[in-house]
Amino acid sequence: MVVAQHRSHYLISTESFPSYPVFSPVSLDYSSEVRTIQPAASFDAMRDAEVLRKAMKGFGTDEQAIIDVVANRSNDQRQKIKAAFKTMYGKDLIKDLKSELSGNMEELILALFMPPTYYDAWSLRNAMKGAGTQERVLIEILCTRTNQEIQEIVRCYQSEFGRDLEKDIRSDTSGHFERLLVSMCQGSRDENQNVNHQLAQEDAQRLYQAGEGRLGTDESCFNMILATRSFPQLKATMEAYSRMANRDLLSSVGREFSGNVESGLKTILQCALNRPAFFAERLYYSMKGAGTDDSTLVRIVVTRSEIDLVQIKQIFSQMYQKTLGMMIASDTSGDYRKLLLAIVGQ
Repeated sequence: MVVAQHRSHYLISTESFPSYPVFSPVSLDYSSEVRTIQPAASFDAMRDAEVLRKAMKGFGTDEQAIIDVVANRSNDQRQKIKAAFKTMYGKDLIKDLKSELSGNMEELILALFMPPTYYDAWSLRNAMKGAGTQERVLIEILCTRTNQEIQEIVRCYQSEFGRDLEKDIRSDTSGHFERLLVSMCQGSRDENQNVNHQLAQEDAQRLYQAGEGRLGTDESCFNMILATRSFPQLKATMEAYSRMANRDLLSSVGREFSGNVESGLKTILQCALNRPAFFAERLYYSMKGAGTDDSTLVRIVVTRSEIDLVQIKQIFSQMYQKTLGMMIASDTSGDYRKLLLAIVGQ
């Protein structure tokens, strides 16, 4: 595997595909905390509900008071605030917030008040609703979540929207991309953390023979291995493939596939290598260049804030020689910027 001198000496060359740090998570200073949002220690849902009510009452809105509450409470605590608000005032907190806020700030606040599983299900529904499909959203969620998360998303999608997620995927996508997403929404990936090195060697050989070692591509072989093997097992397979083929598996996927199925397969491999690095790259490209992909920025910051946003921030700095906070500060403005920076811990 060729080590690139670009961005950081930790990166591997994957030809045209963005490089990924491949160090083990234990080599980073993660400390014991991986989330940027911690549950508030002296939490009082009724007091917080009162603060939010005052912030929205009368002429104008006290956005700073809303930020101070929302950014410093866990999602579970926000659900309790929502319930307390309804009990105390007979009003729906979300409806009140929607009437007071607009644009990106509204989207961010509403995302923070959605339970995590519902937010993922809502994002998937939104990605397939109406004309066109936001394939990147489908990939980002379905190819990165754990089995339990996916199974809960499937149930929530059915109960909240009265729809079958697999059927919606089938009607909105096609071909090998459809098959990959249907495989993903089963939530049946092996999650055994032990690595079988013999199997890794055999899978590497199978993948080579299904792609680089033949004319054409046996797509079903790639789907079967990448959809079923555990992430540690896939990482070992990638290492075995590099030794055997003298080329890394990410670049082979880039040569054998194109479009959405290429993106989906690469996302799985990136998660096997380093999941926080995948999200760091998504955040970077949501802000790089002209304009900002605010929906992606909001979705990743919110969904990872209580999972691994600390690692994402650390890796972001190493990949791009600037902090996530610096990039958010230069790319956003106003209360939206303040709230994003509060969530990422800047």
